Amino acid sequence: MGVFHEELRHVVGVKKACVLLGRVRSSYYRRRKPVVAKEPTPRPAPPNALSDAERASVLALLCEDDHVDSSVAQVYAETLDEGTYLCSQSTMLRILRINRATKDRRGQRSHPATKRPELIATAPNEIWSWDITKLHGPTRGLFYDLYVVLDIFSRYAPGWLVAAHEDAELAKEFLEDAIVTQDVPPDQLTIHADRGGSMRSKPVSQLMMDLGVTRSHSRPHVSNDNPFSEAAFKTLKYCPTFPERFGCIEDARAFCEEFFDYYNHVHRHSGIGLHTPASVHYGTHTEVREQRQATLNAAFELNPIRFRRIAPQAPIIPEIVWINPPIKEVLANI
Repeated sequence: MGVFHEELRHVVGVKKACVLLGRVRSSYYRRRKPVVAKEPTPRPAPPNALSDAERASVLALLCEDDHVDSSVAQVYAETLDEGTYLCSQSTMLRILRINRATKDRRGQRSHPATKRPELIATAPNEIWSWDITKLHGPTRGLFYDLYVVLDIFSRYAPGWLVAAHEDAELAKEFLEDAIVTQDVPPDQLTIHADRGGSMRSKPVSQLMMDLGVTRSHSRPHVSNDNPFSEAAFKTLKYCPTFPERFGCIEDARAFCEEFFDYYNHVHRHSGIGLHTPASVHYGTHTEVREQRQATLNAAFELNPIRFRRIAPQAPIIPEIVWINPPIKEVLANI
């Protein structure tokens, strides 16, 4: 490009050559100008800077036995009380940083990293996820609380509740009713939730201990440790008939009753092979898949060219479902 630019410049001139090539003339002239390396100009010391002797005296003061474990602010205040001013607090800190003497000498409590929850379900009623979301009431600032518990393997919602407010005792009764209704034996179920007040409350914790249920909680400030409940709430609130506001709590309960009946028994969930949650939860999905496969086999035999002579397969449900699956390297070593 540079050689061609020079040849064109001799024919039509610099201005027209730059227009034809879409180049900026200032860039052309700047590149032709020889680059002269400049020596860095030393920055002059400001007239109010401390001398080397003054810096040494400040450092010695800060490192004295009486001051070595005190903060800069403490030393600054003490010297002022004694009638001495050497420099500002920021200058003291700067001198300490230059001399690498700013390490905190006090023992600091270290908090271990919160354990990442890793839960695996291979059948219904092994891992439940539950959460509470807000539903807009008739006026601004008025909300209803929707409690929902979800089986992560089947996506079935064994229980839901709309209440006027969030309450630990109400949460306890809600979970107890779902566990008893599903007839879950002790030491089989793990219930995962975020770190909300009701989730970590004493009534709920005591209930799980009494029923032999294992507790699991999301990490602090980690929003994706409870993905199944969040996905269910999104399905609820993105429903075409979901209203902007509910006129009263009875309206909210009526809508949720209709929605969860549809969600459990009609909605074909993509995460479970396009089966309904109730079908997977109660084990009828095997027969449903066999019937689907028979229909596909008949269609394939009738016209195999339509399927490029590859027999279609009905969707299957995952054999295992994770909350926070291990990284690929860990899975490779299992």
